Amino acid sequence: MSHRSIKNRIGPFALARTLAWLRLCAIGGQSVAVLVCALWLHLAIPLLALLACIGLLAVFAVFAAWRLRRPWPVAEWETIAHVGVDTLVLGVLLYLTGGASNPFVTLLLVPIALSAAALSIRAILAVAALAGAAYLLLMRWYVPLPVPAGAHDQGFSLHVAGMAVNFVITALLLGFFINRLARALRLQQLATQRVHERALRDEGILAIATQAAGAAHELNTPLSTMRTLLPELRREHAGDAALAEDLQLLEGQVDRCRDILREMVAFGQAQLSQEPERLDVAQFLHGCTERFQLLRPEAELELQLDEDTARIVLRVPPGLRHSLLNLLNNAADASAQRDSREVLLQAEREGDWLQFLVIDRGPGFASTEGNARLGQSQKQTGLGIGLTLALATAERLDGELTARNTGDGAVVCLRLPLAAISSR
Repeated sequence: MSHRSIKNRIGPFALARTLAWLRLCAIGGQSVAVLVCALWLHLAIPLLALLACIGLLAVFAVFAAWRLRRPWPVAEWETIAHVGVDTLVLGVLLYLTGGASNPFVTLLLVPIALSAAALSIRAILAVAALAGAAYLLLMRWYVPLPVPAGAHDQGFSLHVAGMAVNFVITALLLGFFINRLARALRLQQLATQRVHERALRDEGILAIATQAAGAAHELNTPLSTMRTLLPELRREHAGDAALAEDLQLLEGQVDRCRDILREMVAFGQAQLSQEPERLDVAQFLHGCTERFQLLRPEAELELQLDEDTARIVLRVPPGLRHSLLNLLNNAADASAQRDSREVLLQAEREGDWLQFLVIDRGPGFASTEGNARLGQSQKQTGLGIGLTLALATAERLDGELTARNTGDGAVVCLRLPLAAISSR
């Protein structure tokens, strides 16, 4: 999603949601004001007409609340329409209670102030035009507000009291709801920043993938040559047991490299066909551990898996296997820094989440106040992209990748929602 589309969708929606809360407050406040004036101050105001207008606003409030729960994006013109309804109802209430001489007439400015924080210039001008037109009409046409019985100042003291109440209401509304809009805009900016960072990271991953595809194509020829020559060298040096063992290990590594290239091709074909691989957790993890042992035969990998988790059937998403292998490889490198070969892999279900924990016996991550930070491990070897690729896979599946130090190593946890990877 582009930055412009995020701004266009979040701004009007935030304002429409704020107006919905403001509308509820207006309904309550207007009802109290009308009843106080009619029943306590005994002003001869058109009570039924006023309550009917407030009732219509309440009906619209119910409709607006239903609309905001729909998945359709809130357009700017729709927000202007909401402001128009609120302005129209307020204008009718003011028309029936003194027009522009009513101390609450300044409430017409509240939608303008709120719109200025979330809408475009054209929309703000439209809202200002609605409020200005309502004010001009109320200056010319209105029902005079009756004077309280026994008033010696022609109701001026009541007008001053109304101005004081209006000031307090306006200050509270503007302070509270503009703060809500500002918070929504800050969240919007944060979401935009995250989208931008993710786009930059994905561009880097795409560049790596492009280079990897070219390297895979070029490596196929020298690997075929080595695979042809290694058996001949083993036959020529059959008498040298140590050299023959090394050549056998080298031949196995060459075969492993060819298998990796074939996996890359198969992975690309699976991506094009959009058909996910279906395996239960036990099959998936045993396949990962077998490949890891071929890649790192010196590592001592232990797998811990309970029966309930093992039976969960997965739609293995693209990149999950490679992400897990990257984490295992990083753990083996970290353990080797302390002359250890131990690597522990745990899989467990936690509610609606499936998490894979990779535990090493290395020096751990660089930390600030005890919190390990991804991408800042103490490992000295490698390309430095294993955690980045695993983090990208986790975010693509709406999961998370976390790390923590244990005192004698580190734990990297890959948590994924079952809704994204389970076949059920």
